[in-house]
Formats: sequence, C-alpha cells, structure tokens
Amino acid sequence: MGLFITFEGLDGAGKSTQIERLHRRLTGNGKQVVLTREPGGTPVGDRLRDILLDPDQTNLSMETEVLLYAASRAQLLHEVIRPALKQNKTVLCDRYVDASLAYQGAGLGIGVDRVGSINAFATQQLKPDLTFLFDLPVQLSQTRVAYSRGRVQPDRIERRDAEYFNRVRDEFLEIARRDPARVVVLNASRPVEDLEKEIWDVVQKHLEHIEGSIETH
Repeated sequence: MGLFITFEGLDGAGKSTQIERLHRRLTGNGKQVVLTREPGGTPVGDRLRDILLDPDQTNLSMETEVLLYAASRAQLLHEVIRPALKQNKTVLCDRYVDASLAYQGAGLGIGVDRVGSINAFATQQLKPDLTFLFDLPVQLSQTRVAYSRGRVQPDRIERRDAEYFNRVRDEFLEIARRDPARVVVLNASRPVEDLEKEIWDVVQKHLEHIEGSIETH
C-alpha cells in the first residue's frame, strides 16, 4: 500500500500551497503522487461540492450536509484513493474525515460520534497514515479568506459566524490531542518556507520508517 497524507485546518491556513510544495518534493524524489481534494475529486464529488458550497442552498439541512460530504468521500475512496494506494502511490488529500468531525460534528453540533459512524461506513474505516493540521486563529483565517476572494461572494460554509469556526478549530485541536501519532499540528501563521521545511522533515522521517520496516521483512 502507498502512503496516505491528509491536510486539515481552517480555510486560509495555506494548505493548498503546502500540498503543491510537498508534491514537487515527492515527485522530485521519484515518488508517484496523486493530488486530490474534498469535497470533490471525482465527477460525482464535484457535483456534490457545487451543492454543498452554493450560497443559494439556504434550505440544506444539517443531516443532508453530513450525508453529502460522506457521499462525496465514499466516491473519492472508490475512484481515486484506494486504487492509487494499491498501486503504491502517495496520495495527498486536501481534507478528509477529520474535516467532517470538526465542521459538522462540532461546528454544527450534530455530534462527533454520530458523524464519525457515518464516515466509518463511507470510508470502510480507511485512515490516513499522516495528517498535517494547519492551525491559526479564526480571525486570521477569515481575514485571509476575505482577501483571497476579493469581490467574489463567500460560499455557503464561509458565511457562518466566528463562533461556528471557533468550535471547528477547537475540535481539530482535540482530534490532534486524541491521535498525536498521526496528526502533526502546524502553526499556520509562520512563513511559508518554514512550514514547507517542517512538513518535509516529518514526511522524510515517515518514509524512512516505512522503508526500514520493509527492509526488515
């Protein structure tokens, strides 16, 4: 099986930039890498993404939101992630189950356990080998998002208030506390180059550990 790495955190934390930089480093080292994102990443998932982020979808229920994210994720596993891992490729995914636990489980107040159960079914309990959590204050996240969007209207999720996003951030940090062996917390307010180096150092150690384990067997 290949290596499955996910990137989590509030919008504006710099995940996309670091995914691209890690992709370049890995391919430069001879690794086959697949980049993907959530929600989306497949034709079905991209259509669900349009619904989930559409600001005009004001009547979308919380339960529907949870199930649509899980549906998009299930399709992504089926079409992209599992086939790539079986081919011994490295998969870099922008968001995964942790996002649903934080945004819907905690943010919407549905319950982390309930959302977790739904996603355990959707993913057949496939977990990432490594997760980078880009942490930054909610106010800084919202400032960065507003700047990057310019005059483009915020999507359906971005329109939620600061209290919602504080609950999301708190749950992300709780996930990291519960699973420190998998989740690496990064201070996303640091310079891009510093973050890139820290991420690469962690990934290199992980790869060395995997290759060492293979050699012993």
